[in-house]
This record gives sequence, structure tokens and C-alpha cells, in this order.
Amino acid sequence: MNKVVLITGASSGIGLCTAEYLSDKGYKVYGVARRQINNEKFTSFMADVNNHEQIKNVFEKVQEKEGKIDVVINNAGMGISGAIEFTDKQSVNNIFNTNVVALIDICSLAIPYLRQSKGKIINIGSVAGPIAIPFQACYSATKSAVETFSSALGGEVKDFNIKVVCIRPGDTKTGFTQARHKIDQNNDQVYKNRVEKSVKKMEKDEQNGMSTVAVSKLIHKAIKKRNPAPVMTVGLGYKFLCLLAKLLPLRMVNYIVKKIYG
Repeated sequence: MNKVVLITGASSGIGLCTAEYLSDKGYKVYGVARRQINNEKFTSFMADVNNHEQIKNVFEKVQEKEGKIDVVINNAGMGISGAIEFTDKQSVNNIFNTNVVALIDICSLAIPYLRQSKGKIINIGSVAGPIAIPFQACYSATKSAVETFSSALGGEVKDFNIKVVCIRPGDTKTGFTQARHKIDQNNDQVYKNRVEKSVKKMEKDEQNGMSTVAVSKLIHKAIKKRNPAPVMTVGLGYKFLCLLAKLLPLRMVNYIVKKIYG
């Protein structure tokens, strides 16, 4: 039987590309997004990852139709940029709720199904997790949390033969760049020029970054592997950067990152 995959944030970017890629590889794919997806390659549901009942209903419908769920990919997420001093609490709540709290909720819903199928949870983190970026502090913090959570969860569900993998994409060319929520800096005369310079650099790197297919291929590799690594970074260059960040003193890493984005 074909493996059944449920992926959130499937309306665009990495999520859409991965849903199509896995469907082309023969997987039965169910995509979840807040807006309607019209795509012949996979079945979709309209649901908000922040709405527990909506997501619970999606799991129940997929299980009822397919009799199993083999892989859950937590891809839905958002980004914000700006100085922390001028970041409002609601924006902080929004990004942590979407990138971390909703992901944890979905994992908790997925585990009973994956315990039956001995399946996999694949959480989309970021290179910005281990390498924290100024003026993307909240985004970096959420992705660091995703990676730490994934590691801890892997230990909890190992005895059930459920594998948990955190995928770290680097700069990727998607609509995520345009969708990033930018904190209003109009009244900010302290960081404004630095924020604008930093965000411009980020956007340029993203639009000249790797293709979404590169991320989808690594996700597919994680699905196929019997014992995938707990953390998998997309691309040799980013693997090297993450290794460097691990080996160098944190003071030096922060200095280099600030020179680029600070």
C-alpha cells in the first residue's frame, strides 16, 4: 500500500512543492492550508493549524478514508522581522502560536495514528535555529524551539518505532519572503536603517536561494530512510555553516552573523 502523508502549509512554497513531489513519487498526499487548494495531484483540506478541532477533524477524515497515516509533515509557519524593542506582544504570540504551539498540538494528535503505522513526524525547522539572526529574533527562537522539541519528542516516541526528524532549510526561494510580517518601524529612529538593511539582505538571499525542490528531496529522503538522522540540513553549504556554528565559539558566530545581518 502507498504511504499516506499529511502535510500542513500545503498551499504554497515548500509545502506545495513537497505535496506535489511526494504525490509524483506515488504517495497518497493530503494537504492542509487556511485557504482552498485546487490541485489535482493531492487531496486538500481547509483548516487552520491554530484551530485544534479543525486539525483533529482532518486527522479523523484521513484515517477514516485511508485506514492509516504514515507521515505527518509540520510545514506551516510564518515569519516576522524587526527590532525586538518595537515588536508588539500580539506579533510575538502569533508567530509562537503558529510555529511552535500549533506544531506541538499537531504532533500530539498525530502520535496515536503513527503508533499504529510506525510512522514518521517531519518538522520543518531552519538554519536560523542554530544560527540566530538579528532582527529575526522571534523567528530564530521558534525554529530553535522546533528543533529542540523534535529531539525531545523523538526520545518519547522511539519505543513505538516512530521517527521524528527536523529538516533545516536555508535561504529558499518562496513566497515566504513576501508574506513575512514586518514590524512597523516608522516611529523607530534607533534601529530603522539597520533593520531595513538587514531585511533587504535577507530578502535578496532568499530570492537567490535554493529551490523548494531541494527541500522536498531531502524530506523524501527522510521518509524513505529506516533510521533518518534526527536533524537534516538542506545543502552542503548550509551543512558546513551549521557545523561551523557548532565548532566556533558563540561569540565569534554572533560577531560574523551581526556583520552580515546586524
